[in-house]
Amino acid sequence: MDPAVIGARLASSVVAPVIKKLFVKEGPGAGLVNQPVRISSLVSFRGEKRTLTERDLDKLADELVAQATRHAGPGERPCPADEDELVAEQLATTLYALGDLDMNDVQAVQLGHQGLAYELAHATRTRGRGRGAQHLSQGGTLLYERLLDTACLHILHFFTQRSAFVPRTLVDQSGRLSELITKIDILIERIPSQTAQDAGFERRYAEYMIGKHSTLTIVGIDLSHAEATWPLDAAYLSLEAVSSSGEERPLGAHAGEFVGEHAALPATLPADRALSGHQRVLLRGVAGSGKTTLVQWLAVCTARQESLRGLEQLIGRVPFVLPLRTIARQESLPSPASFLASVHNPLDGAQPPGWADRVLNAGRGLLLIDGIDEIPERDRERTRAWLSDLLIAYPENLWLVTSRPSAVADDWLGAQDFAEFTLSPMSREDMAAFIDRWHEAARRTCRTEEERTALDDYESALHTAVRTKQDLSRLATNPLMCGLICALHRARRGYLPPGRKALYDAALSMLLTRRDTERRIYAPGDVQLDEEPQIQLLQRLAYYLIRNGEAELDRDRAERLIEEALPSVPAARALGDAPAILRHLLLRSGLLREPSVSTVDFVHRTFQDYLGAKAAVEAWDVGLLIRNAHDAQWEDVIRMAVAHARPRERAELLNKLLELARHKDSADSALRLFLLAMACLEHAPDLDPATRGEVTRHAMGFIPPLDVARARELATVGPLVLELLPPPEGLTDEQAHCCVVTASRISVDAAIPYLAQFADHQALDVRRQLASCWGRYETERYFREVILRMDRDELYFVAESMEELRLLLDTGPRPWLILRGDFTEDEIRDSLDGEEVTRLRLNRNHVVEDLGAAIGHLANLETLYLTDCLGGALFLTGLSDLPLRTLVVETPGLSGVGVVPYGLEKLTALERLKVTIGHASMERDFPPSITWLDLHVLHEFLDTAWMPSAFPRLRHLNILFPHGADRSIDLSPLAVLPDLETVTINAEISGAASLPGITVTTPDNAPRRTGRPTDPTGSTTDVS
Repeated sequence: MDPAVIGARLASSVVAPVIKKLFVKEGPGAGLVNQPVRISSLVSFRGEKRTLTERDLDKLADELVAQATRHAGPGERPCPADEDELVAEQLATTLYALGDLDMNDVQAVQLGHQGLAYELAHATRTRGRGRGAQHLSQGGTLLYERLLDTACLHILHFFTQRSAFVPRTLVDQSGRLSELITKIDILIERIPSQTAQDAGFERRYAEYMIGKHSTLTIVGIDLSHAEATWPLDAAYLSLEAVSSSGEERPLGAHAGEFVGEHAALPATLPADRALSGHQRVLLRGVAGSGKTTLVQWLAVCTARQESLRGLEQLIGRVPFVLPLRTIARQESLPSPASFLASVHNPLDGAQPPGWADRVLNAGRGLLLIDGIDEIPERDRERTRAWLSDLLIAYPENLWLVTSRPSAVADDWLGAQDFAEFTLSPMSREDMAAFIDRWHEAARRTCRTEEERTALDDYESALHTAVRTKQDLSRLATNPLMCGLICALHRARRGYLPPGRKALYDAALSMLLTRRDTERRIYAPGDVQLDEEPQIQLLQRLAYYLIRNGEAELDRDRAERLIEEALPSVPAARALGDAPAILRHLLLRSGLLREPSVSTVDFVHRTFQDYLGAKAAVEAWDVGLLIRNAHDAQWEDVIRMAVAHARPRERAELLNKLLELARHKDSADSALRLFLLAMACLEHAPDLDPATRGEVTRHAMGFIPPLDVARARELATVGPLVLELLPPPEGLTDEQAHCCVVTASRISVDAAIPYLAQFADHQALDVRRQLASCWGRYETERYFREVILRMDRDELYFVAESMEELRLLLDTGPRPWLILRGDFTEDEIRDSLDGEEVTRLRLNRNHVVEDLGAAIGHLANLETLYLTDCLGGALFLTGLSDLPLRTLVVETPGLSGVGVVPYGLEKLTALERLKVTIGHASMERDFPPSITWLDLHVLHEFLDTAWMPSAFPRLRHLNILFPHGADRSIDLSPLAVLPDLETVTINAEISGAASLPGITVTTPDNAPRRTGRPTDPTGSTTDVS
């Protein structure tokens, strides 16, 4: 075994107790001091108060070496067995030099753990000690160095947690040390003993995955092959994902009273964090919404193993990207040994025998299974069976499966414990960010200053157009369409055609002819193929794929299809035979590509559906369209078929679709077909009024929506549904909430007048939804027509930008506020009145480094939520003067990691606390006044013996194991708590008999080992 690997296999639970013995214990009443403390005064083996002898130090070093080598397999020892004693001796000698260092604890922390190790080794050498190191082998030397590094890391962490240390001077450094220890602990848990062969191959594999997936094709910016790709780091835009699994309900009868608020709405979080609280996720998204880009992003982040703060669930993982469009074409779906071969990975032959099995068996895999919707419906059941078998064999890995929204039924993978999320449309801020990034990439292709100046003008004009033109902002709600609009806007010098079909027509014209002509690709005498013949050939290929339920085809099949089409498209013969024509289309059209040797597909499924629909209409295969209307793969085809059809053909197609829906036995199936017909009206500007009325009448049968899930589905129809939604009068509170959910997910300003009707609604859920969806609309108008009219009592107002925050605060006090995003310390401090704010939630703030500097002036702050706030926001030392009674700390991005804020014990007024811990017990100080505790335990066991002394006044306790507990939890130590009234826990228990008169609640069903934690505090900030 590589000594560098085995040396890191020392968990903090092993090292920390050993390191503590090196230092003097602090007596009672130890507090903060103004000056740093000399290290030499802290060691326990020097001075008058020594409690550790040099022999004891030798024993501690022996223990560290023994722990490091204990789990080595045959032939994997980091050094010969007879060198263990020599390594321990050298380590003890070096640690003894702690007493000789002429520095204080602050200086040591500033050095970092490797710098401290160097200083200790240097001090040892200069004093003539440690000569035994000369007799160590290379393996022994490497093991000694790794153990010294690990010990120094924990020494510095020990310093930062002492009460006499000045944490505010080194908040950032302390955070890094804690993060580094966290990563080491995760790696120890996830990475078993590895052979050098496995480790070497994984390095090669990671390099390949980075090279393979770290670029994207830029729509409309492909002046040369070198310029045709976009670095993924620059292109990636993290969109939001909304939980599709229903409402987050509190666990237990008393949990909902934790902060006196209502049950949570479905969770909303950045899409790349969907795996942070789950092991298994089914992610739905419309065509072009960024599902495949997300898969690439997760694969590259995992392969790099760098900058994973907030993505700790990826530490130590190995990514497997499995596009179903490729692997499902094979006779059988692959086993782990065939994963690389199935995606034509050139490293397949180099992988060590059994490597994939070892990775997955250790629970280290990240399986990214892309495109359930891109395989025929007949293959989906065998795909689910394949997934189920893999999950049984390898249960502890991370799994992400992507699909279009209606390709598979709700809860399709529910039996396999998959949580479901849906990608949200791009917000106005997302659109603006994408437009900026697209034009920044385009500037790299500009050859003159005049081109750059013109591009600057186009960028500014497009920002204005997207803000002011409703039809344009509606189209630009996903990355594909937004990129297409950017490209067309540039190619057409600032002019954009209206409507989706017109945009596609213009895009095809740009890609097939105008681009090459304007770039002067062709020399005089070169054969050029007009736009129409190319479209005819491409639509034949597209329609073949659609009819056969496939996403790619063999190259020889593509050539045969072109050959068969040539009698009808004689102009194409000018390019040569079928192989030559296919080569031309692959090279010049911008619509075809070769994902692997001998296969062909379209650059995006959207273009395939559009061209296939055109072919279906020209052949008038209406029967085929209707027979497949239930299949999600055909939904966009049918919509585009309506767009391509003539008025009489549209009426026939829609009437047949309605007839099919009327004969469906399942209400859900009928609903989807009626909604599909309704969505088609958007693409039918000229349609028989009777048919339009019939489509609308049937859709009205599902309005108002009965639940939130149907409300979201109804929103997929688009702006047309706004005309059908009823006013608030006569609706129940639940119906009103569902109508607002539907309207608020249609991100066009035409929704504002409808939503404004609910601004003074009595139901709190309705007003919460209105307050949370502000960012989807034009800021000032939505504020004026909706936000300004809402009752402020018991309602959180959300601000995602300084513009929104100023509008809120300029119109009177807002005692309950949510600040979502990276507001700086200065912005928060300078904006919030110290007397007005009583409840504050900071969501997804990664820039605040000193929480005290940001909110320490809020003299009446009683409730504080910190959700996905990393870094300095987890240091509470500057909040000791605040009257905080409730604190909720949620870290969804730190899967498997518990984060208890520093300085928590200083909040002496605190009564209610929600926090996550990563170990079975905690050696931290808590305020003694806590009466309500919501504890999320990421370890699979909890030792309750430490809790009575930490929480002597506890009345209500809620314990949640997000990943399940692996054994019974003993509650008997809680019997000494005099005020305890309720205990709610999702695990098997023992010792309940020792708690007479106390209500103990456990779930009726067995705890699930995957899935997102329930939120007993009721996170009411999310948008449905």
